[in-house]
Amino acid sequence: MESGTPGGSGPAEPGPRLRGLGGALQAAWASLLSGAQAQAQAEGGCCAPAVAAVLPAGGSGERMGVPTPKQFCPILERPLISYTLQALERVRWIKDIVVAVTGGNMEAMKGIIQRYQHKRISLVEAGVTRHRSIFNGLKALAESQPNSRLSRPEVVIIHDAVRPFVEEDVLLKVVTAAKEHGAAGAIRPLVSTVISPSSDGCLDHSLDRTKHRASEMPQAFLFDVIYEAYQQCSDYDLEFGTECLQLALKYCHVKAKLVEGSPDLWKVTYKRDLYAAESIIKERISQQMCVVMDTKEDEEHVGRCLEEMLKNELNHVKVMSGRDLQQVILEQCYNFVCVNVMTSDFEKTQKLLNVLDESNLSILYPVVVISVHFLDNKSIPFGRKMEDLMQIKELAREVKKRNILLCGLLIYYPQDEQKLQESLRQGATIIATLIKERDSGLIGQLLIA
Repeated sequence: MESGTPGGSGPAEPGPRLRGLGGALQAAWASLLSGAQAQAQAEGGCCAPAVAAVLPAGGSGERMGVPTPKQFCPILERPLISYTLQALERVRWIKDIVVAVTGGNMEAMKGIIQRYQHKRISLVEAGVTRHRSIFNGLKALAESQPNSRLSRPEVVIIHDAVRPFVEEDVLLKVVTAAKEHGAAGAIRPLVSTVISPSSDGCLDHSLDRTKHRASEMPQAFLFDVIYEAYQQCSDYDLEFGTECLQLALKYCHVKAKLVEGSPDLWKVTYKRDLYAAESIIKERISQQMCVVMDTKEDEEHVGRCLEEMLKNELNHVKVMSGRDLQQVILEQCYNFVCVNVMTSDFEKTQKLLNVLDESNLSILYPVVVISVHFLDNKSIPFGRKMEDLMQIKELAREVKKRNILLCGLLIYYPQDEQKLQESLRQGATIIATLIKERDSGLIGQLLIA
């Protein structure tokens, strides 16, 4: 077994997302803790229940129709599986995450863990089928091995490496239900009616979809239940089975509690799903934008006008001031507009890029930086202005290595207030498009409004 970067087991309190949830889930968390606390008092141990996760990631992705297994397909130049790991890592009460990958992809997976600074990840060799991969992950948690930091959990979550949008509230629901019932899984309403064909290819019968549900991930189990089920599992089930809840029922007589899942639990299966996933990720990281500008009177007036127009253009986006960049970075803003009114160079933009580089904000997602400049022929001739600004190509090429997407915007700055407002409106539209699209093909371009 190979281990990723070690991490702490996490505190017993709920993560940041749970603090904003309603009373029902808070009560679920309290219920989850209560049984473990009672046991801990008897044993003198930690009060937090031990929860681990197993991700089978050994598939070849045949249905995707691409040579790269789908879990390693890039979305915004980052492998899909990294997004799923990030979603689980956000949940601080998951102590260990075990990923089963093929021997041929082991080094690539280690590289992903290192590059994106994933924590609490351990790697095991995948089996030839999904169930065998899961079994290998469970064995790594159950059996003490030299140099292993893994320990046997009380509850184990099984999730797909290609379901990147799982949220903490769903994970908490299935873990809480598994603690009470022994097994639990997320379900969703059927979208299409399921039909059964006859041997001659004709309709035999159809199912009433209102009485059936689609089984999704995540699923959770008392560890002893699912591990015993896999130990008793027949070779046929290990080779051809797909449903973990069925194994718990068949071999341990444990009826799983079914938990209504959210619409974003869908699985990336086909090539078109990669585009859908990319669209969702772009939308999520475009929800906040920071406008950086000086406090000089002229510059602040123009900057404030541009900021107001951006709010109108992106009415669902939170536009923040860059007065306190460190706080903006802590809020995980991935979009920056640097306003330069009185200067014709990139000094202010370079300072912003240096701060972003030191923050490591761009490790997980590309950061968009738009350097906004103004054309005023009375102060600086057009030719000289353009010559000064063309250095953006070289600067953009350099910061792209750090996953920062830099482009420039030149806005006409007439003395007439009405014409200035029109130029700013056009500039706001261009900025909104750049942030939404995050098109790497526009890196280093100087656009004109």
